[in-house]
This record gives sequence, C-alpha cells and structure tokens, in this order.
Amino acid sequence: MNSRERIISTIEHREPDRVAIDFAGTTVSGISAIAYNKLKVHFGVSSPTRVFDVVQQLAMPDPIIQDQFSSDTVDINVLFLQDMHWYPVKLTDGSIAEFPDWYKPDILEDGSYVMKDKEGVIMSKMAASGSNFDQLIFPYEDGYPASFDRIDTAFEKINWIAHSHSKFVEIESTLLRNRVSALRKSSDKALVMSGGAKLLELGFFLRRMDNFLMDLYIDKKNVNRLLDTLLDAHMKSLEKKLETLGDIVDVIRFGDDLGMTSGPLLERSVFTEFLKPRYKELCNFVKEKSKMKIFFHTCGSVRSLIPDLIECGFDILNPIQTNSLGMDPLELKQEFGNEICFWGGGIDTSEILPTGNPDEVRRDVLHRCEILSAGGGFVFAPIHNIVAGVPAENIIAAYNAVKEFNGQL
Repeated sequence: MNSRERIISTIEHREPDRVAIDFAGTTVSGISAIAYNKLKVHFGVSSPTRVFDVVQQLAMPDPIIQDQFSSDTVDINVLFLQDMHWYPVKLTDGSIAEFPDWYKPDILEDGSYVMKDKEGVIMSKMAASGSNFDQLIFPYEDGYPASFDRIDTAFEKINWIAHSHSKFVEIESTLLRNRVSALRKSSDKALVMSGGAKLLELGFFLRRMDNFLMDLYIDKKNVNRLLDTLLDAHMKSLEKKLETLGDIVDVIRFGDDLGMTSGPLLERSVFTEFLKPRYKELCNFVKEKSKMKIFFHTCGSVRSLIPDLIECGFDILNPIQTNSLGMDPLELKQEFGNEICFWGGGIDTSEILPTGNPDEVRRDVLHRCEILSAGGGFVFAPIHNIVAGVPAENIIAAYNAVKEFNGQL
C-alpha cells in the first residue's frame, strides 16, 4: 500500500499492510518549535523552523523529517508557507525559529510575550518560559449582544481566530485547487485539511469558559442563538472548502474539546441537546458533498460521548487521551474499535514521552500498537502535540518503535 491507501484502509477498518503513522500532520498531532529544533540537530536538517501555528507555537515539519518517521500524512497548510514572509525570532529556550511577518508580539520587561489588537489592548500572552499564547480577551464576557450581525468584530479579539494563518492567506479558489491537486499528484501521502466547525470552544472563546458552561443550563435561549449563528457561519465556510477541495483532500479535521481528565465537560443530556444535532448537520453536509473522512479532535475523558459522536457521523476520534477516566485503550478498542478510527493514543505523553528513557518509550509504544492496531482503525500519533520539553531521543524512540512493530527496522 502507499500512504494514502494505508490511511483510508485504516479509517475504513480494513487492516492495512502496516500501522499507519502521523507525524505532525495536523495542528493537534503537531510538534512544538522548541522540540522540533532539537530533532533538526539530530537529523542535520538546515531548513528554517517556521512557526505556522503561532498560538500553540507549532512548527511545520520538513518533509525530510516526516519521511524519517515514515509519516503517511501531510497537512495542506504546507502549501501556504510560500505566501508568507518570515523573520527570525528567538524562542523561549534560546533556539531560533521564524515567525510570519504579520505576527510580531512585544516582549515585556519580565521576558513574557504579548500580542495586542489594533487598539493596543493585550489580547494574548505567553510567559517567558512558556510555549503557547493564552487568550486574555473574551468579547461577550459581560453578556450577549442583541444581534450577532457584528460577530466577526468579536472574532478579531480572539487570538485563536485573529492569529490563525488562514486569516492572512487568501488564495483564490482555482489557484488553491491547482496547488492541492499538484500536491496530490506529487505525493502519495494522505492529505489532511482543517475544517473548523468549533461550537463549544467558540462559546468559551466568546463568553469565557465558566460563563458559557453556566449558560448551557440557565440561558438556553442565548446559547441557541449563538450556536445557530456559529453553525450558519461554519456551513458557509464548509461549502466553499468542499466545492474547492472536496474531491481532492482525504481527511477534514473538526475539533471541540469536550472533556477533562476526570470526565466530560458536559452531561450527556446537554451534549445531545446543544451539540449533537449541530455536529450531525455538519457531518451530513460533508458526506453529501465529498468523500472526505471526518476527523474529530477532543481532549479528555469522552468515553460516554463516543456513541453519540459515532452517530453524528465522525469517522475518526483524536487524540485518545488514555490518562483520562474511562479511556483505557484496550476497553476503547473492544467497545468501539469497529465503529470509529482511533488517531492518536500511541504513546503516554503525560509521563513517559517527556520524562522516560528511550527504552520505556519503546515498550509503551509497542504495547499500545499491539492493543490498538488489530483489524485496522488505528493511526499512530502521540496524545496531542509533542510539547517543548520532550527530548529528541524519545521522539525518535517512539517512531522507531512503530517502525519496529511494522517490521521496518
């Protein structure tokens, strides 16, 4: 099988020739620019470290390193790099990377970084020793507006939206289609793209998390008004994406963090009232207009919601946070392994990957591959992004262990 065939076979629960691998193929299975710089030294890669996701400080990986790890995926965001101008910056560990020229945070006296809006108000901040920017402005924190006609203005105050690369790369549809078509012809890797479609998280970004969680119980009218507005915006955006790329891209990625380590953020009845029908509408639209597989990212303990996510139409669940309540990989595989593909969960990223030794990493990966790979339905990736403090030797040990399991070593 080639990479694309391997990924599709895996998602469709047909056992592939080997475990499919994702290395930094999405912004939820990516790698910190700091950790990436360590990998570059090991592999002798000299290309610049470009911080494409500036909020999470993630690097867009060089194809040389992706190929070293036998990665079967590629994020079509790689096609946008040529449309940006870049400048060198010093990361919080002292190593060098590049930021796009539209992202120029200020450095405060304490060494922390802040990004301001057009009025000079600080909208996000990263500590001097940090590796991601935290949101500080919540546009609807004091209450909902009477009308959402100007919701785009509110979005511009949210760092996750205002500082998204897509805000600064407007590629005409025909040119975009031609670029992605050329990528598909030149590479056999599965093409992955972002689909947006956040609902719960956008409520958090607009109202603040604690407010919005209370609103779900005590202000249902305004919650429904907001979610309907967001759904309409997502549908319009999706329509353009599907018209342009629906027959070229293999996987479209949605995401909404629904869980904590101790359980879901929402009772199942609240999830099924507010989110499930809207997710289902989005999934139905994608399936009507394309052949793309639908990837859903949610952190935390979401086992009780998995049957609903399957009913919504999601083909893939990521990242399988196995250190959370009820997220034991063996139990998940036995209960849901024939109905949804697990993309992630391949290595314990809370303890073993950042603090273990390479042999401990190897054993953990081999154990998880044994559990999750039978019958397809498993793409190897860590649990969420590889964070700044992970040693290069442990990253290499993790991906070498998958290749060992696959008989490639």
